[in-house]
Amino acid sequence: MASAADQPVTIAIQGDYELAEGGRWAHGRFVYVDILSGRLFELRDGTGRAPRQLARLDVPLGAVAPVHDRPDTWIAAAGTGIALLTADGALEWLDRPEDRTTVPSRMNDGVADPAGRFWAGSMPYDGTPGAGSLYRTDPDGTVVRVLDGLTIVNGPAFTADGTTLYLADSAAGTIHRCRVDPATGDLTGPETFARFRGDEGSPDGMTVDDEGCLWVAVWGGGAVRRYHPDGRLLHTLSVPAPQPTSVCLHPTDSRILITTARHGLSDPTALSGAVLSAPAPARASETHSWRGGGPAPW
Repeated sequence: MASAADQPVTIAIQGDYELAEGGRWAHGRFVYVDILSGRLFELRDGTGRAPRQLARLDVPLGAVAPVHDRPDTWIAAAGTGIALLTADGALEWLDRPEDRTTVPSRMNDGVADPAGRFWAGSMPYDGTPGAGSLYRTDPDGTVVRVLDGLTIVNGPAFTADGTTLYLADSAAGTIHRCRVDPATGDLTGPETFARFRGDEGSPDGMTVDDEGCLWVAVWGGGAVRRYHPDGRLLHTLSVPAPQPTSVCLHPTDSRILITTARHGLSDPTALSGAVLSAPAPARASETHSWRGGGPAPW
């Protein structure tokens, strides 16, 4: 049975971000984006100091993952495709598949898997049902559409062994689960893992903890949920902002960092658009890197 909990939620980063998302722990720092302004930030110690802006793009920035053996270089779900984001803020495009779709769309959330591939979803600007897709970027830089028929693709999250992928279709209120072949990246599924009623909000950013449980930011629900791998709801954390967007578990401190958004709110709370922190009963490893390119420039 799920247990609602009012853990002490504090402000990790005081901000009025329009659409903060994509929180990840990478190389000893918390990184996150403000999607619509195309900005990437880092916070070195997780709490207590001002964040530093790493980049500002002229296109929306959905999420990033570090690139293996290339310090300060990121693979990014940005604009209409996938690009490398270098330390000077330049984009080196690998592909822009959403340029070839009939419905104007942008890239959204993304994450690297344990095998070093980068997975990212897209979403239509006008919410056209079924117009979103999931893409996989292989280490050779090839971008492959692996699922379509989705709408707002969020929260790709992998188990530690890389064999299970959780994926949210926020517009449908559904969390999907797929089986993944770590050797090839091929998917089996999806199957439905959880469904949200309309009054519960929508699943957004997600992560898997060191016990194999799934943490989910609930957009419109002012909450974060933790699910057992068998689908049982274990824990609900109330959040003093109606639109939490992503969750990141600290690798050593047993706490969770939660990005939030002000976007679309006619009467945002004081904490809407801030990054929040709360105690958590589990931890997770740092985010994985995309293992493409090597140390030399492309």
